[in-house]
Amino acid sequence: MEFKVPTMAEMMAAGEEPEILFWVGCAGSYDERAQKITRDICKILHHVGLKYAVLGTEESCTGDPAKRAGNEFLFQMQAMANIEVLNAYNIKKIVTGCPHCFNTIKNEYPGLGGSYEVIHHTQLIQDLINEGKLKAEGGESFKGKKITYHDPCYLGRANGVYEAPRKALEVLDADLVEMKRCKANGLCCGAGGAQMFKEPEKGKKDVNIERIEEALSTEPQFIAAGCPFCMTMLNDGVKLKDKDQEVKVLDIAEITARANGL
Repeated sequence: MEFKVPTMAEMMAAGEEPEILFWVGCAGSYDERAQKITRDICKILHHVGLKYAVLGTEESCTGDPAKRAGNEFLFQMQAMANIEVLNAYNIKKIVTGCPHCFNTIKNEYPGLGGSYEVIHHTQLIQDLINEGKLKAEGGESFKGKKITYHDPCYLGRANGVYEAPRKALEVLDADLVEMKRCKANGLCCGAGGAQMFKEPEKGKKDVNIERIEEALSTEPQFIAAGCPFCMTMLNDGVKLKDKDQEVKVLDIAEITARANGL
């Protein structure tokens, strides 16, 4: 599927406004694994005919890692620079590929002058399913496949988004199996609070290993994720614990794109 992703600058120059801005995020831009998820979100947006744009080189980090690591000054600098760009383009609605970007823009930016309607890509997928624009047909069949879903902290416990990702999986007619610790009682993948960027403290076991053991105990064929950080941690865990590499870790957007033959 070949198509061009328009930037806000290009759209503005053509005198047009998008229905929604896709906030790609740092991982979605630079991390090789997360880039695949970015492409699939774009494929979904394109497939349903939503008028969207990205900021391109005008997008910079939301400031989430700086804030979680304790550098409030750097966070505010990064946030204000982004808010200036977003407000200059008169942005109203944003979809993110990352729960960290989602949480920061949704909950931290209003206090600094940036108020937008912010949704996570799993919520967008749920809306498109409800509207009948996405049907999970024409592509790979997940019927009867055993899938377990890992709740990202900033999507689940921080923002109460539990239904949307599960709705995207239910429509596949798959066998959705829950881990013991899920939803409001979920367990972190081990990358939260800027832990992604540092070595873990001394202890008996890495958090991602604890989590992946729990995921594998459900004997899934797929582990579904909704966050690029979780994707990294779960993938690393699977490499260590699933010697045959039979279990695949996929983002909800990737599963949706596959099911729709995108």
